[in-house]
Amino acid sequence: MMRTRERGSASLVVVGLLAALLLTTAAAVGACALLAAKQHVSAAADAAALAAADAASGRVPGAPCDRAARAAQLNDAVLGSCEVDGPFAVVTAEKDVAGVTITVRARAGPPDAREAGDDP
Repeated sequence: MMRTRERGSASLVVVGLLAALLLTTAAAVGACALLAAKQHVSAAADAAALAAADAASGRVPGAPCDRAARAAQLNDAVLGSCEVDGPFAVVTAEKDVAGVTITVRARAGPPDAREAGDDP
């Protein structure tokens, strides 16, 4: 014979497990969205660095940092910083996603040139 005090206790356990499952799923989806956004910003930073390096080397006309800003903008990001040293460019691209600022740094330059301080 079943006691009346224990009726419905399984329902409470199921509701608790479903709540835990929903919270875990929401956290995983959020983490995956941030990871995807980081990859997107990384591509924008790479494009901006390449655009700046091309302008710095004289392969394309224009100011290196202006070209980097345009490349970042075309990739739905904002140029954070831009430093040009000879044919080399170091840039950061940024984007706000769900209140989190994602910043990625990229460096580009000609493959046959060496930066000052690089070991031979």
